[in-house]
Amino acid sequence: MNPRHLEPYINRQVLINVRNILRLISKTTQNLIMSQPQPSSSSSSSDPPPFDPNQPSIPISYPIKTLQDLQSRSYFDSFHYPFNISSVPISSSELPNRRRLLVCHDMAGGYSDDKWIQGGTNPDAYAIWHWHLIDVFVYFSHSLVTLPPPCWINTAHRHGVKVLGTFITEWDEGKATCDVLLSTKESAQMYAERLAELAVRLGFDGWLINMEVKLDPKQIPNLKEFVDHLSLTMHSSLPGSLVLWYDSVTIDGELKWQDQLNEYNKPFFDICDGIFVNYTWEESYPKLSADVAGDRKFDVYMGIDVFGRNTYGGGQWNANVALDVIRKNEVSAAIFAPGWVYETKQPPDFETAQNSWWGLVEKSWGVLQNYTGPLPLHTNFDQGRGYHISVDGNNVSDASWCNISCQGFQPLLPLADPRNPIQVTVDLKEASYNGGGNITFKGSLEKPTYFEKKILQGEFILSELPIHFTYSVKSNGNSSLGLKLVFTSNKDETVSAFLTSQEVHNFSNKFDKVIKTREQKGFSSGWAINESEIEMNGYTLTEIHAVCYISDCKDFTSASPSDYYALLGHITVKSSDYKPNFPVSSSWLVDGKFIKWTSGSEGSKTLSIKISWTLKDGKNYLSLKYNIYLVKSSKQASDSPSRTSESVKEEYLGVAQVNCFYVSDLEVPSDTSSLKFIVQVCSVDGTIQALDESPYYELEVESP
Repeated sequence: MNPRHLEPYINRQVLINVRNILRLISKTTQNLIMSQPQPSSSSSSSDPPPFDPNQPSIPISYPIKTLQDLQSRSYFDSFHYPFNISSVPISSSELPNRRRLLVCHDMAGGYSDDKWIQGGTNPDAYAIWHWHLIDVFVYFSHSLVTLPPPCWINTAHRHGVKVLGTFITEWDEGKATCDVLLSTKESAQMYAERLAELAVRLGFDGWLINMEVKLDPKQIPNLKEFVDHLSLTMHSSLPGSLVLWYDSVTIDGELKWQDQLNEYNKPFFDICDGIFVNYTWEESYPKLSADVAGDRKFDVYMGIDVFGRNTYGGGQWNANVALDVIRKNEVSAAIFAPGWVYETKQPPDFETAQNSWWGLVEKSWGVLQNYTGPLPLHTNFDQGRGYHISVDGNNVSDASWCNISCQGFQPLLPLADPRNPIQVTVDLKEASYNGGGNITFKGSLEKPTYFEKKILQGEFILSELPIHFTYSVKSNGNSSLGLKLVFTSNKDETVSAFLTSQEVHNFSNKFDKVIKTREQKGFSSGWAINESEIEMNGYTLTEIHAVCYISDCKDFTSASPSDYYALLGHITVKSSDYKPNFPVSSSWLVDGKFIKWTSGSEGSKTLSIKISWTLKDGKNYLSLKYNIYLVKSSKQASDSPSRTSESVKEEYLGVAQVNCFYVSDLEVPSDTSSLKFIVQVCSVDGTIQALDESPYYELEVESP
């Protein structure tokens, strides 16, 4: 044993014992959670039945806990499998050739609010919205096979971030698992192929391998075969996929964390895509690891435990101390458990603390991620949680909710600066144009001035076709809001264009172009829609800024500040020839399965049903999501056709990211004759199909 590694070993064992106790508590809690009904469920049972993945129930994400279940492929026969398939592809398959930031999400055993695939009811659920700082996202729990919930895959991919699941063996149970897994070369290959199949079919990008058990040296060749075969199978099945090795067991089979890349773990590093180095490293270790890695130094991810357990710099609000050392040595970083901010209830509130903590990361690490996805670009600034839901400016639900899959492309909003005349925030309680988000601008402005804030950054190469811009604004008084677009040529020449619905006299010379938008007003919700086109062939759209100003400013004799309030509801950027071309209702085959009626009081009923839909020609329609509505037809309306239109009222049920939706315990009044489930198709550019042209499934209510 190398004496250099012996000194921290006793303390490490103490930490292991404490961590194992916490993990046991976490696992017990997780098992209890998995058997509980969704918070919004009407179930009143104090002792719910054990979770059976083959029985219809509210769709959830869950891990695979045994090698037997992994080998049998039983997951694909589960009722929940179709709901767990991610729907958003990643825009780029290759990692950038630079230092990177990996985030490992380990929070309370995993599968909390994020397990509810169709959305939960907690508006204060944990979320991440600083994706511009992240390259790789790992979903971590202490089950054998941790499958990332599709909500994380969808929103991470939307921001160009790769997502990995976790394969972990630990404790005596993990040792027994490894005895089977590594019993033969063929066994190692078979289980590797099962993991690769899961990643490909569910739509995530690879695996973190965490073998935290002591192994027999005779098992190491098959362990290497497992890692190597998983890497090769992933790469051939999904170009750009990743398999990362966690710094735990050594090439000798010893469970000894090296805290660096060295001869004891490099053989595993050599046959996969990188190493997640344990977080108790010393200041010199990033440089030593870079030297060992050579031209693969960016594949070394130095760990930082945000909880601060023996981590360099202490983690918590000093996590940037470790980042500074890692950045100086030009290797990558792996931030473990950033949910510390949420779990420990850092003051004054989650949103402020979250922005402050990630602000430290950004200050240390820099903004390296640059969105390069294809047009159209559409965002409603939704964080995937909130207190209401809107569709095209109309409020359709006042229920609180969470669903990270619904998170829109996130704006770049730095920490609030009290010196600024306008404060810029995402305010979940303010009105929304689509979903539950917006950007809120509040403060005061002197009439001859304007306030500018960068909100989006990327690289969108433009063609000969004009680019079409649409954005929604809701404001008070003379508060006006426009957009500044920044274009860059291949010669690094910059051109700025200002989109505005108002005549601008006092600061128009600040922009290279001023373009008057076509403004549509008169909506009952108070939103105004602005549209414009611009042709910038050969340029790249690199930035979008919001520009706040006071309208009606031809007379500047008075320069007193005016109150300012405006909301930006959404932005859509697309080529002028892009059309969603919604398939007509008759093009869809909509079906209802697993129909279950339960009798209630006074002739009422409850219904559970799975609605699924597909195009009859078998083609795929590239949809962002589907809004699900319900129309209940009453017997009285059916008997009196003249009153039918009065009784038709669409009830918003929820949103689907895949071609199916499960309705659980729907209350059906006794006078209901039929139920019409409408599937409203939403295009990737934010436009939606009219309800009366959308596919639907109609179900007659059973007579008592």
